[in-house]
Amino acid sequence: MRKELLHLPLLLQLFGTVALSMFAPAVHGLVVRDLDSARAFFYAGLLGLVIFLMMAAVLNGRRNQQTALGPLLSLFGAFVLLPFYCAVPFLEALPTTRPLNAYFEMVSAMTTTGATMFQDPERLSGTLHMWRAQVGWMGGLLMWVAASAILAPLHLGGFEVTAQAEPGRRDAAGSARSAPLDPHLRVWRATRALAPIYAGLTLLLWLLLLGGGETPLTALCHAMSVLATSGISNVGGVQIGSVGITGEAVMLLFMLFALSRLTFSKDTVTATQGGLRTDPEFRIGIFLVTAVPVFIFMRHFLGAYDVAAMENLTDAGYALWGAVFTVMSFLTTTGFVSEHWAAAQNWSGLGTPGLVLMGLALTGGGVATTAGGVKLLRVFALYLNGRRELERLVHPHSVSGQGVAGRRLQSNGAFIAWIFFMLFALSLAAIMLALTLAGSTFEQALVLSVASLSTTGPLTQFAADAPIRLIELSDAAKMILCGAMVLGRLETLAIIALLTPDLWRS
Repeated sequence: MRKELLHLPLLLQLFGTVALSMFAPAVHGLVVRDLDSARAFFYAGLLGLVIFLMMAAVLNGRRNQQTALGPLLSLFGAFVLLPFYCAVPFLEALPTTRPLNAYFEMVSAMTTTGATMFQDPERLSGTLHMWRAQVGWMGGLLMWVAASAILAPLHLGGFEVTAQAEPGRRDAAGSARSAPLDPHLRVWRATRALAPIYAGLTLLLWLLLLGGGETPLTALCHAMSVLATSGISNVGGVQIGSVGITGEAVMLLFMLFALSRLTFSKDTVTATQGGLRTDPEFRIGIFLVTAVPVFIFMRHFLGAYDVAAMENLTDAGYALWGAVFTVMSFLTTTGFVSEHWAAAQNWSGLGTPGLVLMGLALTGGGVATTAGGVKLLRVFALYLNGRRELERLVHPHSVSGQGVAGRRLQSNGAFIAWIFFMLFALSLAAIMLALTLAGSTFEQALVLSVASLSTTGPLTQFAADAPIRLIELSDAAKMILCGAMVLGRLETLAIIALLTPDLWRS
């Protein structure tokens, strides 16, 4: 039976998984006596399973063509088509909203962006909040698995910087050495290896947050959101929760999993022999989490000096912690802010550094993690190239090695990273232009474009002078943002690879 399911199209397998997962919010709705929501999820899940079984029966015995295109196209379809199905029970349980809003909400969750149309948490029931966090959690697991089973063999998603082949082209020899040729078997093995780790870490964080005094539903939503870097909350954010600094410190530790793949796996070419100690992504991430809060704190410190508030060292400590947690959160594209982030502003009298938050989100986390953005490995490749060029200005005839970490990068890795950066910048400009044509102001278009391409939805609430109400955007702007979120999650090179003729012929 498992072999028969294994050879079904990957998108159909994902559809069946989503259908089965709908019974979890159905049970939650039944327990809390939210019968309308429970009924909507139960019937939607039952209908999905019936459709899955019918399609499985029709396709039984048919062998899928073993091409590199299939899994990548299925991954694209998962972010575009599955949200339609995910939105069905959401719309049934909340009939006061529009289908486009429900679809936007599910695309935002599936791509781990976390932007929401419903800024008032009271608008949604606890069951719907749980479903949003659960869809985001499944989207994060999908990216964990896809990184090693789909993107790595095609040298996409950041692997093009380290792989010895062109982006979008499968290296037959390398693939034969590192993974099974059957893409479905490769996906199955990656899921079997990573899903228990992902679920176990989520369960552990949930228990720790429960021990910190958080309510069960809020602890569950925040635990799933931290592991998936979706930033989805049922109460409006961590700053409104009840875990305090202790809970934030625990969440910060679990955010480290979004800085480098080496924190939980060594199944890709991003691994180094020295582990995290020599991993450039992890080291750059720690440097940013240390340096940027110091910069923000000194900015606050000078502001507090002007208003003679330096004597309150307790507020100064809260300000520093608020900066550390928030910087880590936005660097990993989670988007949670500390409960002391506002206290830091009150202590210094300075406004929110929105450009700093957007810069962190654009930088992003590690390759093959749930984080979005440009990714730290590409930043490292550009840094090495820039440092080498400066050395050549001083010593034109010098010969220099790249060290242990630098040997992970291919010779033209910086060139490929720069191509991706330029494609990212062009995508950002195109989406900004489209949003302005759809009626958004320049500031709104900038924040919305960065938030969608970096999959950091909470930027819409904290990067601008005033929170952006997504529900007030035009229908055209909402559809543009849906496309931008999918583009930001899959990245431009993967979309281009789908259009490559060689990939269709492979």
